[in-house]
Amino acid sequence: MSVDTVSLTGWGRTAPTTAVRFRPRGYEEAAAVVRGRGPRGVIARGLGRSPGDAAQNAGGSVLDLSGLARIGGVDAAAGVVRCDAGVSLERLLRVLLPLGWLPPVLPGTGRVTVGGAIGSDLPGPDHRRSGSFARQVSALELLTADGEVRTVLPGTALFDATAGGLGLTGVVLGATLRLRRVSTGLMSVSTERAGDLDDLLARFTAGGDLLPYASAWVDLTARGRATGRGILTRGEHATPDMRPAHAGRTRLSQRSGAAPGRSLLPGLPPLPGGLLGPAAAALCNEVRYRGSPRARTGELRPVSAFFHSSDALPDVRPLYGRGGLVRYRFTVGYGQEETLHRVVRRIAARRSPAVRAVLQRFGAADPGLLSFAAPGWSLELDLPAALPGLGRFLDGVDEEVAAAGGRVCLAQDSRMRPETAAAMYPRLAEFRELRARLDPAGAFRSDLSRRLGL
Repeated sequence: MSVDTVSLTGWGRTAPTTAVRFRPRGYEEAAAVVRGRGPRGVIARGLGRSPGDAAQNAGGSVLDLSGLARIGGVDAAAGVVRCDAGVSLERLLRVLLPLGWLPPVLPGTGRVTVGGAIGSDLPGPDHRRSGSFARQVSALELLTADGEVRTVLPGTALFDATAGGLGLTGVVLGATLRLRRVSTGLMSVSTERAGDLDDLLARFTAGGDLLPYASAWVDLTARGRATGRGILTRGEHATPDMRPAHAGRTRLSQRSGAAPGRSLLPGLPPLPGGLLGPAAAALCNEVRYRGSPRARTGELRPVSAFFHSSDALPDVRPLYGRGGLVRYRFTVGYGQEETLHRVVRRIAARRSPAVRAVLQRFGAADPGLLSFAAPGWSLELDLPAALPGLGRFLDGVDEEVAAAGGRVCLAQDSRMRPETAAAMYPRLAEFRELRARLDPAGAFRSDLSRRLGL
């Protein structure tokens, strides 16, 4: 096992803190770290894709599980696979798809580990059908504060606290995942442009769940009559009769979108200090919107290009400046569309340089005590952390979301206040009580848990 002292941040590159990082080669080495933890505790970390501080532990220990990455054989009769927590979804997809299987839920990036997907209980673009990631877990191995490894099953209090529990109930070492059978490695994709937010929401609901996967890019720089305009993308798994004669049954494309090294803002001069400004963001969004088809159906794309198109792009973080980026994701329930409208109008009126903004629909709430997804609309966006007044602005959005009965995603948060989190997550007291019973000495801690009092 390797050990070093490092400065760590989340993917957003905000608020770096220093910790001792352990890289175990097996379960017993991981257990030894937990048993020998110091007064500041320990937190598990995967590939570091959480935008905020959920996988940081200032002055304590960080258990890097990226080396625990074994994939067991697929049980075709049961439709399950057993794998270590450090396996990335990208690798899992690469291994399973040629066998005719898919991981249970695929979020917007494949560069997240199975353990991270469980600890964050990540939703995918088919949440209304499949729920979040942990709902497709049939068992997990959890290293608890006493240094023991337990098999934890769905329907138990410990499972519900661990799903979306941000690593604070223990270290997920492995999991058994239910899989989805597919007959090709292609997706049949439909794309349509919406002129404003009302039009976009109407197009979302008009299609129902005929195509199970759906998400939209929203132009948060557009104002006036075009406020909230966007591009809706839907998809379904292609069947063999949809496949061109030359296409392989499960051929994967690991490269999609822009080629590595190409500018994401073609034709624009370098941005001063790397900071994405309002004018550049507005121009980029205009090009993207105008360059998309008004309506297109039946386009065939490789599975990886459909679910993880951004993974093939160059690293966008330098565009946001040295201060990094803040990822803000919230959800409000059906019937609270006016809140969504107000937030979109506020962002547009402020001329916030938002290039990445994703709108999704969620179905039934997941059982995790701190799971983010709940029935309604979810909007996720990235903003430069150095924007003047950004903290105050997002505090105001927090209040509006909380007043509507909505919530902000804890797994992606880097700046929310503890009282706001308590107002948004009614089962937080239940989570704290279970943690106090299971881990009275506070073995598992993170910068996020201290900041929010989790």
